[in-house]
Amino acid sequence: MPFNTVLTRKLGIRVPVVQGGMQWVGYAELASAVSNAGGLGLLTALTQPTPEDLRKEIRRCRTMTKYPFGVNLTLLPSLVPPDYAAYAQVIIDEGIKIVETAGNNPGPVIQQLKKAGIIILHKCTTIRHAKSAVKLGVDFLSIDGFECAGHVGEHDITNFILLSRARQELGVPFIASGGFADGQGLAAALALGAEGINMGTRFMSTVEAPIHHNIKQAIVDAQETDTALVMRRWTNTTRLFKNKVTEEALKVERESKTDDFSVMAPHVSGKRGREVFINGDKDFGVWTAGQVIGLIHDIPTCAVLLERIEKEALEAVSRTRSLYNDVPASKL
Repeated sequence: MPFNTVLTRKLGIRVPVVQGGMQWVGYAELASAVSNAGGLGLLTALTQPTPEDLRKEIRRCRTMTKYPFGVNLTLLPSLVPPDYAAYAQVIIDEGIKIVETAGNNPGPVIQQLKKAGIIILHKCTTIRHAKSAVKLGVDFLSIDGFECAGHVGEHDITNFILLSRARQELGVPFIASGGFADGQGLAAALALGAEGINMGTRFMSTVEAPIHHNIKQAIVDAQETDTALVMRRWTNTTRLFKNKVTEEALKVERESKTDDFSVMAPHVSGKRGREVFINGDKDFGVWTAGQVIGLIHDIPTCAVLLERIEKEALEAVSRTRSLYNDVPASKL
C-alpha cells in the first residue's frame, strides 16, 4: 500500500481519493467502480426519490463491489425539505460506515449518524464553518475551494489559501476538494497538509459515470473558463457549466427588477438539469461543473484513472524530493 494517510487507514481504501457526491450522478455504477479501483465511491442519497429507494441502491451497490463505499447526504434550502432523518436512518440500518455531509444546519443529522458510529466527512467552504463542524464531532473535513462545482459559498477563497488555513487552524484531518483531476494535484494537496482529495467533475468524465456520452465529451472539450457563477444575488452562489441556459439565467439575475427568486427558478430547474444527463444536450438545462474541466482531456475507466493518479502522484513526490540535495553546500 504505497499511500499511508489518515484517510486511507480510517476508510480502508488504497488510494486517497474520494468521489464527490453528485446529484443525478452518484449511482451504484459509479460508486462501485471508484471503490473497486481503490478509492472511495459515494452514492448520492437525494438522487433517490425516497429513503426506501436509497435502501435499494445501497443494496444494489453491494452486489457490485466488495470494497468500502459511502453515501453523500446534502442538506440544502428547500420549500419542502426532504426527510433527512429518514434518509439517515436507512443509511444506519443498511450498515453504511462512511457518510459525506454538506449544507445547512447539519447538526441533527450528524448527531444521528455519529450515534451509530458512522465516519463523517463534512464539506465546508470556509474555516469558520469547518470549526463549527469540528464541534459537531466530524471525523474529516472536506475543504472545498472556490474552484469547485456546485455550491461554492460566498467568500471566493481558492484552495491554495483555504487548505493552508485548514492546516494552520484545524485539529481534525481534512481532504482537499475543488480543482483536482490528476496525481500532481493529489501530491500538491498532500504537501499542503491534506490527507487526500475529493473529485467530482473528473469522475463525471469516466466510462462508468451514468450520464450521456455527449456530456462527458463536453467536459473534455471545455476549458477552465467555461463555467459561470449563478445566483449570487440570492446568496446561493453556484458554479455551473457555461451554456445557453446559464447565460439566460445570468441575464435574468443582472436585469431583474425584483429579488423574488421565482423569476430565476425556471432557468435553474433541477429537473431540466437531470434531463441533460439523460438526453445528452448540454444546453437543455443547467448542470454543475468545476473549473477543473480545463484539466480533463479523456474519458478513462475509473480503474485506469486512479492507477494513473497514483503513478503521477508518486512521480511528483519523487521529483519534488529530488530537487533537494542534502549534501552540504561546502562539498558541492
